[in-house]
Amino acid sequence: MDWYLAVLKKYAIFTGRARRKEYWYFTLFNFLIALVLGFIDGMLGLVMKDSGLGLLGGLYSLAVFVPSLAVSVRRLHDTGRSGWWLLVGLIPILGVLVLLFFMVSETQPGQNQYDEA
Repeated sequence: MDWYLAVLKKYAIFTGRARRKEYWYFTLFNFLIALVLGFIDGMLGLVMKDSGLGLLGGLYSLAVFVPSLAVSVRRLHDTGRSGWWLLVGLIPILGVLVLLFFMVSETQPGQNQYDEA
């Protein structure tokens, strides 16, 4: 949970590096919270029938959108890549696979152009 809160404390910091542990723990807790909020939305009838989006889940998604982008950019920096590589995710299927590969890649040892390891 500390890793999740650490990302939220760096709400809009797009500089520096994020280790795999920080990125993946944030992703895990983000997924679990969204799952619980989706369940609550369904139980309370807060889901819009035409789109399938829930009120609480939607508000949560908006709240963590910027921190998610920031930690993703910092994770790419940790592997020695520019944050602009996030845009490759817009390519259907292949883009997501490329980003997944980048996110599970080893940390670039030592100093790189983004920060010291």
